[in-house]
Amino acid sequence: MTIHAVGAGLDTIWVVLTAAMILLMEGGFALLEAGFVRHKNNVNIIMKVFADITIGTLCYYFIGFALMYGNDKFGLIGTNGFMLTSHPSHLNLHISLDTFWLFQAAFVIAVISIVSGAVAERIHFRAYLLFVVFMTALIYPIAGHWVWGNGWLGKLGMQDFAGSAIIHTLGGFSALAAAIFIGPRKGKLGPNGTAAVALPSNLPLASVGAFILWFGWFGFNAGSTLTATDGRIGHIAVATMLSAAAGGAATLIYTLFRYHRADAPSVINGSLAGLVGITAGCAFVSSQAAIFIGAVSGLLMMFAANWLEARRIDDPVGAFPVHAVSGIWGTIAVGLFASDGGLFSGGGWHLLFIQILGIVVLSFWGLACTWLSLKIIQLWMPVRSAPEEEEVGLDISYHGIIAAYKEHDFINYENRYTKMEEMKMKSNPQPDE
Repeated sequence: MTIHAVGAGLDTIWVVLTAAMILLMEGGFALLEAGFVRHKNNVNIIMKVFADITIGTLCYYFIGFALMYGNDKFGLIGTNGFMLTSHPSHLNLHISLDTFWLFQAAFVIAVISIVSGAVAERIHFRAYLLFVVFMTALIYPIAGHWVWGNGWLGKLGMQDFAGSAIIHTLGGFSALAAAIFIGPRKGKLGPNGTAAVALPSNLPLASVGAFILWFGWFGFNAGSTLTATDGRIGHIAVATMLSAAAGGAATLIYTLFRYHRADAPSVINGSLAGLVGITAGCAFVSSQAAIFIGAVSGLLMMFAANWLEARRIDDPVGAFPVHAVSGIWGTIAVGLFASDGGLFSGGGWHLLFIQILGIVVLSFWGLACTWLSLKIIQLWMPVRSAPEEEEVGLDISYHGIIAAYKEHDFINYENRYTKMEEMKMKSNPQPDE
């Protein structure tokens, strides 16, 4: 066996393992979002994650991957590689095309999961399934081609190592558009327009979800080397760890002094914000810069969450503050701190300008395409759940589950839909004739 064959085998093992780590992050998304929403919608969260994995994977296989990594057409879109039937000529891989696709499929699942949290507790399940198709087959792959698929932003020199812009900024602005389009949850706004607080159902569950996401992020960032022999892997992992720690520490200290308590949801999201912020530059910036990037990410997340609240935009899990705002900062930070080309490293303004251009384009793309997609879906079916469905909870309305983890008497399986209708009637009684 040649040294080349051994190296290719090691690279394949590395990429497959890190892809599995990224896929495990879906368990993190599920637990995090289920812990942040109310009990009556926990199963709906889980089912949306399964929709992301199942439908999203198939859409990316049949359509999305080719549009993202196929041979470039005018810098805008890929044109071959549907169902992995051909190898795009510009991909110079040390691993097989199948292995590369698996890693990229794990990424696309993460993008749609960002949107899931922002529309939790009130999106119609069938409408969400259709949106999964739009995001994984068209919206994300086309934008991804511009940077990672030999498209126009990549040719200009935009740097986004593991996706602060492509995944998190795009996904975060898509989440913002969806949250605004659908509107706040029933009862979120009081009679005078003030926003009420919806208490999380299970913060320990949410924290476990965050820890799983943190673990998976090492695969997210370090796995983006696509080779097990890249000497940067150790540094990437350290930068990832330091940034996440700084994001969590910054929010912990901020809430301790600002509100006189260490606020658990803020610290959870602060750590995630630090992870998002370092994703673009984990291979390009120093450990000291990673700490600064993470701390600023956590604080910006807090300010963005307050901004949403002031504008009565309902984002139950903080998808926009965590992913979009931290993603923007992390992408800009590459232009500032990158050891090769960063402004503070003597590289001038070019890279910073390209980074800013990239995030403006990707933010608008995510916002506009999501709004248009939901408008199209609305022509076929309601995008938002009916008031009585939202009142009794989406678990029973869409999945026939009375409660995710409360004890109940046995219910005849064939009669469970009768029980569902009874609960809906109780939540929305009809006036006497």
